[in-house]
This record gives sequence, C-alpha cells and structure tokens, in this order.
Amino acid sequence: MRDIMGMMAKAKELQQKMQDAQAELEQVVVDGAAGGGLVQVTLSAKGDLRALKIDPSLLKADEAEILEDLIVAAHADARAKAEAAMQEKMAGVTAGLPIPPGLKLF
Repeated sequence: MRDIMGMMAKAKELQQKMQDAQAELEQVVVDGAAGGGLVQVTLSAKGDLRALKIDPSLLKADEAEILEDLIVAAHADARAKAEAAMQEKMAGVTAGLPIPPGLKLF
C-alpha cells in the first residue's frame, strides 16, 4: 500500500512539473531564417507564430513563389529549434523516470 501512495505522490509531483514546464515554454521564443536571413520567423517553443520579417527586396510580384518557399523554410527552421527547446526542457522534467523512447508528452 505504501508503494501506491508513493507512486501517487510522484505522479502528482510530475504533473506539477509538467504544468510548470508548459508555462515556461510559452515564454521561450526561437528564430528561424531562410534565404540568408531575408526571411525570418519567430515562434514560441510550442509553435505559435510570433513574428514574420521579410526583406523588402523580396517584395516583387514576379518573386512571389520564392518568397513563399522562403517563408516555409524559415518556419521549418524555427519549428526545429522549438522542438529542440521543448525536448531539452522535458528531459529535465522527466529525468530519472522510466519513460519509453519516442513518447511525446506534449
């Protein structure tokens, strides 16, 4: 019976740590860039788009397709950085717990 109570306490502690980590991740922002910095995207670590900057030299009607591709590439760059930040944060929260590899908690 004592083991069950201990497990319940650990589960509650983990739940609180997860909530704290999620709140902190809302404050973490990452930048992604494409086209040598001509397009820049800023995301929260949870993937919310915060800002988009486009160099004025790309704002030509005949270059719309290039601009679209650069926006997608910049977003992908920022998203990868956001995922890395999230994984790093979760590694600290779940340290020592027997969580199967590949299990996503967010």
